[in-house]
Amino acid sequence: MTKRASYISAILLTSGLISPAALAQTAPTAETVKSDEDGGPEEPTIDEPAQDQADEDVDISAPGGFSGEIIVRGRYIPNPIRATPEVVAVLGQEEIARTAEGDIAGSLSRVTGLSVVGGRFVFVRGLGERYSLALLNGNPLPSPEPLRRVVPLDLFPTSVIASTVVQKSYSANYPGEFGGGLINLTTKSNVDESFLEISTSISGNTETTNKTGYAYDGSDYDWFGFDSGLRDIPTQLQSAIDRNILIANDGVNFSSEDLQVLGQSLVNAKTSLIQRNHDIPANFSGEITGGHSIDTGGAFIGIFATAGLSNSWRTRGGLQQQTQGIVQIDGQDGLLPDRDFRYLTTQNRMVANGMIGLNAEIGEHKIRFTNLYIRDTVKEASISAGIDAISVDPNQPINTGRTSWFERQLFSSQLVGEFEFDRLSIDFRGSYSNSQREAPYERTYSYFLEAQTPGGQPLNRFVNDLTSPGQSARIRFSNLIDDVYGAGADLGYELDTATPITVSGGYNYYKNDRSASRRDFRFVPANGLPFGVNLLRIDSLLGDAVIDAFDIELREVGAQNSVPRYTAQLEVQAGYVQTDVELAEGLRLNLGVRYEDADQIVTPFTLAGGAPTPATTLSNSYWLPAGTLTWNFADDMQFRVAASRTLARPQFRELAPQQFLDLETDRTFIGNPLLTDSELTNIEARYEYYIGRGERLTIAGFYKDIKNPIESVAFVQGGGAFFQGFSNAPSAQLTGVELEAVKYFPLYDLGGSFWEERRLMLAANYTFTDSKIKVGANDTAISPITFLPIAASNLFTDGDRLTGQSRHVANLQFGMEKEGDDLSQQTILVTYNSPRATARGPQDQPDLIEKPGLQVDFIMREGAVILGQQFEFKFEARNIFGESYTESQTLNDSVIINNGYDYGTTFSFSAALKF
Repeated sequence: MTKRASYISAILLTSGLISPAALAQTAPTAETVKSDEDGGPEEPTIDEPAQDQADEDVDISAPGGFSGEIIVRGRYIPNPIRATPEVVAVLGQEEIARTAEGDIAGSLSRVTGLSVVGGRFVFVRGLGERYSLALLNGNPLPSPEPLRRVVPLDLFPTSVIASTVVQKSYSANYPGEFGGGLINLTTKSNVDESFLEISTSISGNTETTNKTGYAYDGSDYDWFGFDSGLRDIPTQLQSAIDRNILIANDGVNFSSEDLQVLGQSLVNAKTSLIQRNHDIPANFSGEITGGHSIDTGGAFIGIFATAGLSNSWRTRGGLQQQTQGIVQIDGQDGLLPDRDFRYLTTQNRMVANGMIGLNAEIGEHKIRFTNLYIRDTVKEASISAGIDAISVDPNQPINTGRTSWFERQLFSSQLVGEFEFDRLSIDFRGSYSNSQREAPYERTYSYFLEAQTPGGQPLNRFVNDLTSPGQSARIRFSNLIDDVYGAGADLGYELDTATPITVSGGYNYYKNDRSASRRDFRFVPANGLPFGVNLLRIDSLLGDAVIDAFDIELREVGAQNSVPRYTAQLEVQAGYVQTDVELAEGLRLNLGVRYEDADQIVTPFTLAGGAPTPATTLSNSYWLPAGTLTWNFADDMQFRVAASRTLARPQFRELAPQQFLDLETDRTFIGNPLLTDSELTNIEARYEYYIGRGERLTIAGFYKDIKNPIESVAFVQGGGAFFQGFSNAPSAQLTGVELEAVKYFPLYDLGGSFWEERRLMLAANYTFTDSKIKVGANDTAISPITFLPIAASNLFTDGDRLTGQSRHVANLQFGMEKEGDDLSQQTILVTYNSPRATARGPQDQPDLIEKPGLQVDFIMREGAVILGQQFEFKFEARNIFGESYTESQTLNDSVIINNGYDYGTTFSFSAALKF
């Protein structure tokens, strides 16, 4: 590999156009590397006397072998992490396989400075997912999540990912929305030889499998993750929705009879009746992966395809509390639960995925065409019981039920080309991606414990008259569609100079279109319900006969000024120039600047007759400089300093003044149309010591100054409704330290054939992050309730940590593995995240703090040959010590458990057959 190739490979790695595995294949073998007197690896180049001699396979160590002169110029850096001009962390196939996680989000939780929230969203260096950017093969992705523009990484099975690069220092060739870091997923595409692999797994959880949970009927195809059409919005109701008017008994557009017909048109028992299941089944999954390679002589063509299906269950039972305000308890301030519920929720999750990739290599040129499809469906049933002192009599128990069906779907088609012409490189990429989230038939209902009949007789039965506080039945329909278009081109040229200088530049286009709608309805009897009818269970109460007999209407919840729908668009055009130059022996500078021009608009739509809600428009342009200086002061050590300017834009949902109920947290979110961009200044210094192959020790310190960070703020409105909104804090500062160590210890000294090829592996990392929100006496912020300026101190406290930021994040991997071709690995994985704020507390209350805690896993992978076929077996034990989850508010001696449950311990076994 020439020095030029080494530099270009490093640049391609950080730009996502080459995987670490592919880069590693370019490393010279032991026969072609000549070491210096100190034993450090150096990069050789061979002066070739003749073409025919250069093409021969020769052993330079044998007598009579190649006698040409080997001229060493500079250093060769075999470690891909070290070779890049930026600060990166790399997860190759080996690291992904060792963690044995089913999706890439789980694997990333083992990377230094990364933590995963909710099992889906990656936080880099304590900054929320809004400050992270996820790309697929260097191309942008849409998100099927209503609350976020960042794609949830639990969507991506590890089987379709070849490698993942986490870049923590910004470079100008990447989009400017870069706060904590950038995550570039590279799909599998390279096929060296034809193969076929079939795998299956089974797993169970101590809190779920063979335990009591809840379920409801649904459609015949639910097990597959696809609805049979049962949950389609009825024609009559869809026609009424399309009129964009308030669906209510106004005597003009709709009569009572019309609304009754709408209620009768809905599928009832199959979507509302919750049934107890005493034996929740085990989880299963299956997958088939194959590849075929064709060598045409002038070109090498590879075809890669994979398809998988999984069906899993999760039951969570715990406590959910809410307080309305601070009270006096034993002479001091404290908190008491005004809402106090025990709940049991069962989710059945079905994931179907498929990918097909075509890869062509023609000399030095490569073209890759990738198509990815993922469908992730959750079917949920939940029952809770408790008291609600805010809107109902505090002495009367309430029983609530909820059924839901969430479909998340992602499709991405991408074309990437890489062309090498001597000193000139030309790369292009284009992509179209579509994501959807559909949630039809979100049903909720509540029953009130009635102590006696209207005549005074003892009753003690739960009743639902559909009108009284604590007695209701509602249904919601929501839909979200995201389309993302991306295109870009990059040029790189190596100047003919004594020292390597590569100049590059490029153009990038990004467009994200979103359409989101939500309609919320409630069943209301026109003239009330007589005693006896209110004792019916929910499917009978909402049956056609009862609707007809007692004039039960389907009325829309809200008013004409409600926002049932919004559209949004973000269009970014960007260009950059960048140079990678060796200033002196071992001193390398990567310097560039990016210009971004962005137009973002969110347009809310009210119902006909309502006051129009103005659109939110953000049009900004930025110059974003970035530079990283690397000093390779020893053969096995280097020091980096990086600085950059970046930004973070508000997400669509945060700007849309539309209410959205998040069933995961049981909170209603509402956007703030007056949010502004956040601007970041990033500084980092990092020392790297490469002990041996695959071994390293790194120490880093980083600082970030954030102007106008967007924070999540909780508040309580009239009637005690708990909301979560968003507002820009004046500023924030973040400082931190990262430590990482990876070391192998050979065991052959122990003697015996068992130990001679085995070694111990120790990988540990720790990140300390301290963040502080800065609030001055004269600072203002936009209220998430009134959307008017107020004193920032009413929402934020000077010195508070940023939401989502853990002060301590630590990972440990300790295990034994066999070197060589025979697979044998036994690994213990430990992950710890210290408490972090999920939202600012409402109305002077303490912040909501979640405690992810300590998780310990054990993974064992073994290879075997049975009847001449290669097998891989895997055993996993997750959360061995049964760590639980808690989100709470604490004031003096009082504690409110906003959400608390047990994860349980998961055991799984899988087998893969390789042809």
